[in-house]
Amino acid sequence: MRVEREIEGIALPFAAGVALSVYSGAAPSYAALSLLPILPLLLPAHRKWPPAAVRFLLTLCTFGCGLLIGATANILEISSLKNVSSIRGLGFAMQDIIDSIPFRNTETNAVIKALLTGEKNGLSRETAEAFRASGASHILALSGLHLGIIYGIVSKCLQFPGNHRKVRIARSIICILTCGIYTLATGAGASITRAFIFILIGEIARLTGRYHSTAYILSVTLIIHLTISPGDIRSVGFQLSYLAMFGIAYLYQHIRRFWPGINDPEGRKGIMQRIWDAAALSISCQLTTGPVAWLYFGTFPQYFLLTNLISMPLTGILIPMAVLTVLLSTLGILPQFLVTATEWVSTLLIQSIGIIASM
Repeated sequence: MRVEREIEGIALPFAAGVALSVYSGAAPSYAALSLLPILPLLLPAHRKWPPAAVRFLLTLCTFGCGLLIGATANILEISSLKNVSSIRGLGFAMQDIIDSIPFRNTETNAVIKALLTGEKNGLSRETAEAFRASGASHILALSGLHLGIIYGIVSKCLQFPGNHRKVRIARSIICILTCGIYTLATGAGASITRAFIFILIGEIARLTGRYHSTAYILSVTLIIHLTISPGDIRSVGFQLSYLAMFGIAYLYQHIRRFWPGINDPEGRKGIMQRIWDAAALSISCQLTTGPVAWLYFGTFPQYFLLTNLISMPLTGILIPMAVLTVLLSTLGILPQFLVTATEWVSTLLIQSIGIIASM
């Protein structure tokens, strides 16, 4: 916990400084004044100061650094990593491939295109409204869910060479490159950029044997993300993505422990406990994202728990099937049974969401 508190002492004031600067349009010359508190810390005398005073000055300095980063972004009009994506064409090519897959219902093409590329313009009004009303809009917005599944697919496919250190390094590099290319190809939105940086930091921490709790990696991710793309803090996707991860990092384990016997080291997970784990994850995210979603959209999905318990497993099945379908279609060896199975899962997801939205 000490490590988390130390990094939070940097991440939270830094984010607050960036937010204040970006939203207020502050100029770098004024923001730079906030760096002055660092000067006393450079003197040997600071070692004799009370720890609380040192922490306060460091917090103030970190806040000033955030102000400076945000103000500089305002002047240079740095808003998002979308401006530096040079391989966006891969994402458009993927959309064309998905459109060419011979599903019987074109709504399947539209849903898969939204899941894999983030392009939702092809969805019918009824389907888009059903996802929104049921609280499943996050499924169609590229985020950590999608990139996490892509990462898992690549990682599992590369398990066969073994677990030697050199193999693990090569596997991590391939996973990072794949996720990075996918992030840029799909437009480098704020939420999926967060997910990529999170994966990058997590892989580095794992390979180096460093401390890598979810809270620690999330804090480091926030600092890096706002440094390279401070304008993303205006994005609703950015805010909801980090709030959801905040809920997972700080609330999930506490909520999960309400299940009887959860701390039994010899206990085995039954089906009910697995359902509770999924429910606890959904509740922890909703507690942190719900107020902000209400502020922006004026709605709160009443059946979010039912929605996530049904849609998340289906999405976890559909995305790997869709990836395989797109890959084989690209190679020109797409079997009909895979097309049928993928469409069946997609239809089941759409219908389930539609039923919940109509409740």
